[in-house]
Amino acid sequence: MPTNAELLSRRQDAVIRGVSHVTPISAQRARNAEVWDVEGKRYVDFAGGIAVLNTGHCHPKILAAVSEQMQRFTHTCFQVLMYEPYIALAERLNALAPIQGPLKTAFFTTGAEATENAVKIARAATGRSGVIAFTGAFHGRTIMASAMTGKVVPYKKGLGPSLPDVWHVPFPVPQFGVSVEDSLKYLGYIFKADVDPSRVAAIIIEPVQGEGGFHQAPPELMRALRRLCDENGIVLVADEVQTGFGRTAKMFAMEHYDVTPDLICVAKSLAGGFPLSGVIGRAAIMDAADPGGLGGTYAGNPLACAAALAVLDIFAEEKLLDRAVALGARLKTRLESLRMRNGLMPIADIRGLGAMVAFDIVRDRGGAEPDAEATRRVVQFAHENGLILLSCGTNANTIRILTPLTAEDTVVDEGLDILEAALAS
Repeated sequence: MPTNAELLSRRQDAVIRGVSHVTPISAQRARNAEVWDVEGKRYVDFAGGIAVLNTGHCHPKILAAVSEQMQRFTHTCFQVLMYEPYIALAERLNALAPIQGPLKTAFFTTGAEATENAVKIARAATGRSGVIAFTGAFHGRTIMASAMTGKVVPYKKGLGPSLPDVWHVPFPVPQFGVSVEDSLKYLGYIFKADVDPSRVAAIIIEPVQGEGGFHQAPPELMRALRRLCDENGIVLVADEVQTGFGRTAKMFAMEHYDVTPDLICVAKSLAGGFPLSGVIGRAAIMDAADPGGLGGTYAGNPLACAAALAVLDIFAEEKLLDRAVALGARLKTRLESLRMRNGLMPIADIRGLGAMVAFDIVRDRGGAEPDAEATRRVVQFAHENGLILLSCGTNANTIRILTPLTAEDTVVDEGLDILEAALAS
């Protein structure tokens, strides 16, 4: 069996440097919230494949569902030969999604495909081209998705000009000095200086920003966006690629609001680790594109659809929404105790809905100045001592916790112990 170092050397020779990675670890096997590397070392997983494994690594019900589907067929291309798992999954998501009226769903493969296709659908429905997004947002790395992403480094730097007809509004984060009033005022400036609302097809927003640092969109912002969209015939798109499927203690994060979007983008934990994404939305909007205008060779793969159906069963049978509430409370309680402790790196602004929890590492206790270098050291210490941990945020000083919702309390506590040691180091 090759070592981590040997595989890292081979990776550097064979794989482009543009595909980066957080750790030098090579996984060998995994179960629920635990991973073992090729050298046999065990790790607690607080990353979940970047929010993909809400149901944990290798859940037996998912493995069984995929194995059963594999005995039938692995691929036909839905546009050539349709199959029931795709249809059944669409029916179940249409029944679950917090959107008014008759709904329809289309499946794709990646989160970026979901956000790109949401724009295509909105453009087909409105006959317009413009898109409004937010600073700090992450919507993917493909051309349209990266244009909507509100961060230059590393997603746009050196990769040429972005697509036109995309404008960014400052995302309201009080600690950054941006209020909802500021965001709406800036949006008003865009409508006066850059594009008339009658040319805007969609406004896209993450209910809780993922890469942007786990900051929640305030309810008053969502209400204002809904009102603006209604007044101007604009499609409101909720990007729930990272928030979706129970992470925030609701199946969809938009359930925390008293307004609804027109379209919802989903991916990540939808299929328990199998590549699957989708757009769910109002049927009148979803049906605007002509036949053949949407789809993809692998879109809605039958193995991934079977896995996603099993994921929905697991959520119901194991009451994972309730588990997200309990897990989030457990994480925040421990983090609050660490925030009060002397002798640890100063942390601030513990936040998050449900089990989508994050905090910032700052230079001084009681202060707000970000410390990106200390954050990098915490992440490195963690993986060197048995904890897979991720940072994020526009200032690179946010630690996010995305442990599977199925993780045992003892494993979660073990991970928090390593995190404490990292903050003490």
